[in-house]
Amino acid sequence: MAVVLVHGFNVSSGAAPNMAIQGILNEEFPVVALDLRGHGRSDGVSTLGEREIHDVAAAVAWARLLGHPDVVTVGFSLGGAVVLRHAGLVGGVAGVVAVSPPAFWYYRGTAIMRLLHLGIENPLGRAYLRTANRTRVTPPPWPLPWPEHPARTAARIPPTPFLVVHGRQDAFFPLEHPQALARGAAEGSSDRGVVDNTEVWIEDFGHAEAAIPADLVRRISSWVADRTPSPSAGPRSTR
Repeated sequence: MAVVLVHGFNVSSGAAPNMAIQGILNEEFPVVALDLRGHGRSDGVSTLGEREIHDVAAAVAWARLLGHPDVVTVGFSLGGAVVLRHAGLVGGVAGVVAVSPPAFWYYRGTAIMRLLHLGIENPLGRAYLRTANRTRVTPPPWPLPWPEHPARTAARIPPTPFLVVHGRQDAFFPLEHPQALARGAAEGSSDRGVVDNTEVWIEDFGHAEAAIPADLVRRISSWVADRTPSPSAGPRSTR
């Protein structure tokens, strides 16, 4: 089995926190780490989660070409929303882990998210992201109607094992987000008559890969090992 690792907004797979996470997961599993469109070494522009499920689908397909039929996706922040959308809309993964994901599109309920939207909605802000962080963002207007909220997409994930990890000190997305994701998964499992294999961990950390402690990453790795097929031998890491 392999893990596909998906970074958050305005970083890339090569950022130091992401490299540290890759190293920990790689102790147990082969890891495929990608740069989402508009980030790092990838072409294109970020669609803020709408079309990035195709990037994850390509990474999952690559992992299978490397000889790992069972794949678990692990995403952080924007990447967390993308992997859960991929699991709900595309499916076919052995498990999905979303760390610090938003449950709602274009969320502006915190000061830092209002500032982020101010940046990505004007040319100067997008130019700064492009030059300072190599993050290229599609200009507004955003597509109408909006893509389905991650909280609604979560309804399609069960019975696939689904883990949501969120920090009590998260300044981006408050606890209503993991709660909404869990509620969506529970309602979807009830409506479809399947088992809800969703877990929510509320932990003492901040937001996403920049804040998650190493011991929590190891607990996530153990969760993957315990609830999905046994790791298979093969190449240990690709980027």
